[in-house]
Amino acid sequence: MGSIARRSGTVVLGLLLAQVPALAQETTAPAGRAALIEQAQAQKASALHPPQPGKVEQVLNGVEETFLSGALHWHPFFDSAYAGGGFTLGAGYARHVSSYNVLDLRGSITLSGYKRIEAAFMAPRLFKRRAALTLIGGWREATQVGFFGIGNATSKDDRSNYQFEQPYGSAALEVRPLGKLLVVRGVSDVSKWSVGPGGGSHPPVDEVYTPETLPGIDAKTTYVHSEGTLALDSRPGAGYARRGTYLGVTFHDFHDLDGRYGFRRTDYEAIQHVPLLRETWVLSLHGRLELANAADDQTIPFFMLPALGGGSSLRGFSSWRFRDRNALLLQADWRVIANRFLDMALVYDAGRVADRRSDLTEGPLKSDYGIGLRFHGPLTTPLRIEFVKSNEGLNLVFSAKAAF
Repeated sequence: MGSIARRSGTVVLGLLLAQVPALAQETTAPAGRAALIEQAQAQKASALHPPQPGKVEQVLNGVEETFLSGALHWHPFFDSAYAGGGFTLGAGYARHVSSYNVLDLRGSITLSGYKRIEAAFMAPRLFKRRAALTLIGGWREATQVGFFGIGNATSKDDRSNYQFEQPYGSAALEVRPLGKLLVVRGVSDVSKWSVGPGGGSHPPVDEVYTPETLPGIDAKTTYVHSEGTLALDSRPGAGYARRGTYLGVTFHDFHDLDGRYGFRRTDYEAIQHVPLLRETWVLSLHGRLELANAADDQTIPFFMLPALGGGSSLRGFSSWRFRDRNALLLQADWRVIANRFLDMALVYDAGRVADRRSDLTEGPLKSDYGIGLRFHGPLTTPLRIEFVKSNEGLNLVFSAKAAF
């Protein structure tokens, strides 16, 4: 029995000794794998570099830096003389006259002959950067502005055209006395309107109406306009924003030097940008209410009535499609942020005009819907393209500013 026990022990000891190399390999293997992983991570870390933008983004970055640096004197200018003129081409020449103040000479023309030329002086950093002053003087002409009648029940087939020429000069001072949130703005301007029958394929306005049936059809009047705005504004910028709120009221006084067409208007406006999913989506809401009243024994001319229609209001309808003494506009945009320069959007508008304020909520609203693209910088929207459908057809919008 003893010899058997000794032989059994010898066998067990031999088996244990045979397992030692395998146990040692299993013990050192994890350490070896960890070393290989650390080595690979170190090699990867040494080869890391910031992400490089593609060629398109490099070009857009260069354009943005050039505009922001002020090194570019010649610049595009896409503001039309008046809404509804069609595709606009223009250019300007801007030059700093001090560290921050800029003098800008600019002009534009449309395919339908709308023309605009003006000089602007901008001082954006007055009173320790709490105020901005803008002085503008210029002249513009619109050759075929559409007029469809007054009220919400007009037909697009009733269009007639008028034209006007207008020299103008204005001074605007915007002050933010409590930082960026509170906005106080005052504007004073003088303009002379010379209205007459328009060109184009639609009949001129004087073939459809008379001075008795349409006040202002032959107006040659000079307005002294005063405007005051009080608002709360938490948006990063009015030209482009993904978050923030705007709540404002603006009072207008249009004093006619001839005492025929003087009136007052009050505008109420609210804007809300709601960022979603870390601003990859943005829900933008806008509401505006315009209420006009004629001065004593005077009349609001047809071309100065509040209006809806065109690229910044009811986008699926022709510019100036609906006119009356009061106007209500509601808008919603759902934006998807494609990259730092491009947004894609679903848009919706609804609105109504009425002679009496109480009628603004009576009856159905005119509405439209569509899709769009916005090419933008950090605070501006130099190009907005939208395809918007209403019950009167599909409208293509080209604009050089944000919808709201």
